[in-house]
Amino acid sequence: MKLYPVILSGGAGTRLWPLSRAVLPKQLLPLVSDKTMLQETALRVCAWPDVMPPLIVCGNEHRFLVAEQMLEIGVTPTGILLEPAGRNTAPAVAAAASYLLAIDPEAVMLVLPADHVINDGKAFADAVALAKNQVADGALATFGVVPTAPETGYGYIHAGAAVAGAPHCFSVNRFVEKPDREKAEGFLREGGYYWNSGMFMFRANAFLEELRTYQPAIADASAAAVAMGARDLDFCRLDEDAFMASPSDSIDYAVMEHTKRAVVVPADIGWSDVGSWSALWEVQKGDDPLGNVQRGDVYLDNVKNSLVRAESRIVAVVGVEDLVVVETQDAVLVAHKDQVQRVKQVVDHLKSKDRTEHLHHTRVYRPWGFYEGIDSGERFQVKRITVKPGEKLSLQMHHHRAEHWVVVSGTARVTCGDTVSLLAENQSTYIPIGVNHRLENPGKVPLHIIEVQSGSYLGEDDIVRFEDIYQRA
Repeated sequence: MKLYPVILSGGAGTRLWPLSRAVLPKQLLPLVSDKTMLQETALRVCAWPDVMPPLIVCGNEHRFLVAEQMLEIGVTPTGILLEPAGRNTAPAVAAAASYLLAIDPEAVMLVLPADHVINDGKAFADAVALAKNQVADGALATFGVVPTAPETGYGYIHAGAAVAGAPHCFSVNRFVEKPDREKAEGFLREGGYYWNSGMFMFRANAFLEELRTYQPAIADASAAAVAMGARDLDFCRLDEDAFMASPSDSIDYAVMEHTKRAVVVPADIGWSDVGSWSALWEVQKGDDPLGNVQRGDVYLDNVKNSLVRAESRIVAVVGVEDLVVVETQDAVLVAHKDQVQRVKQVVDHLKSKDRTEHLHHTRVYRPWGFYEGIDSGERFQVKRITVKPGEKLSLQMHHHRAEHWVVVSGTARVTCGDTVSLLAENQSTYIPIGVNHRLENPGKVPLHIIEVQSGSYLGEDDIVRFEDIYQRA
């Protein structure tokens, strides 16, 4: 049996705002190391022997970032499945199972969220090896993290009797919702309770058998979404109508709480789901005698037990403790560590006011490079655009704005109507309203330009695409 890691890279990570945004969520950010959490997850399992390349499930809006991040670490995925919208974990895993069965009828799936920290990779590999023995006999395994505190932010798994011939694996007695403090303390005193990690391992066919028993609508819709899916460049785009017909449910609720084949493998692996800024502080605080975590251009004076992160400028913090301070180019968060779960309410406020700070940063990534907002006002905005070597934007047109382009460095090939021209450093051009145009980088170094937009409407949705190498037209 071959082991296929299935990495779930959905979600918006709202509790890590302002760093995590809908367009660039926490799994695609370098939170703990110089690699993103998705990259760390992929590298962790790809280092094991006899493991197939991962299958990644993500949203359509993240597809190019996911592909590029895998390219950066030299990993060629088994596939990248694109969800038309989030339907929770059960449909996503069911679609992955159907996809893998078409490749390998004996496929074993190791289901991993993309945004978890595991500090003890060897212990995790050992736990996976234990689970694989049970999975071979048809079990559906989950990994129960050995609790280190009476945590109220996690669900728990209550282990039953040890599995015959496998003293380190247990039947599942019950799943427990997130408890209050008193119940959590009782769990630790009693023993046999583990944090529900959201990581699973099973044969693809065994999971689908149980899903058809308890949630046949999810199984049928997900299988149809794969069968009617379409290839899109290097991606498999799940059929939207079929996938959206699936009920939205988690693996726990759909299968694991009902099946008689569930086993739990205790895992003491230095795990965290990094579900809040305080959790990230806990993961990173290390041996600092003052308990501080700092990143970026930070100055601390008489500060204790705080997380301070600067992304674009100096952040000076003096005479405080137990704070989270996070600075980005367009937003700053200051919160007590005990109140960071309320960050989600900030995101809800931004949504209610039709603002954009919860959606994207001032730097917005595209498959051809990125652009950054520099300035804006009534009827104008200024952007800095970077195009990677050999890449090009779509052939497009705007109904409401004209654009002026100035080349800062590199070489630009510009299509404007029927004219194609090359622009070098310090040269410029004008794109009138309603004229088809395209920007390309034919060189071997990045192209940097300044774009000045002017007009009655400057939204990103005023783009009509005619041709696009990324199939966005």
